[in-house]
Amino acid sequence: MQNDLTVVILAAGMGTRMKSALPKVLHEAGGMPIVEHVVQSAGEKAPFEKVVVVTGHGAAQVEEHLAQYPVRFVRQTEQNGTGHALMVAGEQVPGKEGLLVVLYGDCPLLSAETIGRLLEQHAASGTAATVITAVLDDPTGYGRMILDKGGNCLAIVEQKAATPEQLAIREINSGIYCFDAALLWRHLAEITPNAASGEIYLTDMVEILRGHGHRVKTLRVPDAAEILGINTRVELAQADRYLRDRKAKQLMLDGVTIERPETVTIDKFVEIGPDTVVEAFVHLRGRTRIGRDCAIGTGSVLQNAVIGDDVWIHPYCIIVDSVLESRAQVGPFARLRMQATVGENAQVGNFVELKKTHLGAGAKAMHLAYLGDSQIGEKVNIGAGTITCNYDGVNKHATVIGAGAFVGSNSTLVAPVEIGAGAYVGAGSVITDGVPPETLALGRARQVVKTDWQRRPKKT
Repeated sequence: MQNDLTVVILAAGMGTRMKSALPKVLHEAGGMPIVEHVVQSAGEKAPFEKVVVVTGHGAAQVEEHLAQYPVRFVRQTEQNGTGHALMVAGEQVPGKEGLLVVLYGDCPLLSAETIGRLLEQHAASGTAATVITAVLDDPTGYGRMILDKGGNCLAIVEQKAATPEQLAIREINSGIYCFDAALLWRHLAEITPNAASGEIYLTDMVEILRGHGHRVKTLRVPDAAEILGINTRVELAQADRYLRDRKAKQLMLDGVTIERPETVTIDKFVEIGPDTVVEAFVHLRGRTRIGRDCAIGTGSVLQNAVIGDDVWIHPYCIIVDSVLESRAQVGPFARLRMQATVGENAQVGNFVELKKTHLGAGAKAMHLAYLGDSQIGEKVNIGAGTITCNYDGVNKHATVIGAGAFVGSNSTLVAPVEIGAGAYVGAGSVITDGVPPETLALGRARQVVKTDWQRRPKKT
């Protein structure tokens, strides 16, 4: 991290081609708004306190979302070009010395590593500015880089102003710069509005700096995708695929097996330990953390879940804001939500739902159960079809089951209720009162068999 570095992120544009009421930079790719990717990358190279975000369209929404980061905000109330945006940013820039990097809120693919290379090359070259470029097969729509034989940048020519010879150039301007901050602020006001649009373009700084005897260099990135901005939902989907492919590759290099990486959805901040196997069509969202030697079955969706080591999640489970401790087993077709916890060696079977429930170590709920607002002790057995009636129409109530208790199949536990340790609840019982430890509770009517009964004949 460089303490002499300031980063300005331009995020004021409307993004009309997105055709959305949501500000463009808040659309998500790779599991988070695209502007947040940029802020995260900037924060790896500069203190967040020295990151300035220029907002405009939907400024309040953008600033509210980024409030979790101690960045500075400044509003560009009239969008008069990139040069004007940087002038506005000067109101919040903490000091005008050192280095200044200009990034864009709609370019989420630029990695912190590439920003690092930009800083290194700029420092080594001793130039006034360094601009990131790329070579495209089809550079249509981009400004072309005009370079001399020594690789110095002479000018950046926009598409509509380029000559036929200049249009043949395939090296394009990304708009991402590293400036000598003192020189930038000294000469920034020399940019004049464009005659055709009336806007103030930052690209003009190249010729202005050269006019004062300074050199401008380029850093050509090998992967052009890193610098491409997002203007449509088609490009948003492309960025999402790129980010998720990058994440999956990194996890595999770190020792995770992903059986069909092209089918999985893994967000940026997901963590997975080595020797874990992720099967096809799995979604791992938010800040999910998975230990080592786990198996995540086909079609499962985990969001903000915490998974211990040696956990087996069978196919098609949904686990949200919940914890599975080491050696737990869940599924298939199980649902855990709202701070559910499954203890060590505990098992949750098919079509079982846990809501705000702790299932103790070694406990089992294997079939067709709903357990809500419950504290279930160690080595409890929950029979098939058991439900906790936790809602009375106004309030939620708790069910407490002590260690080693046995709840027979198709039992209905009407909360608030407590079943003591080692107690036994007979199958088919409706339990409305507490059950003391080591007792048997039967809450059903006595069976009656009528031998003289006859079926009524059907009407013809």
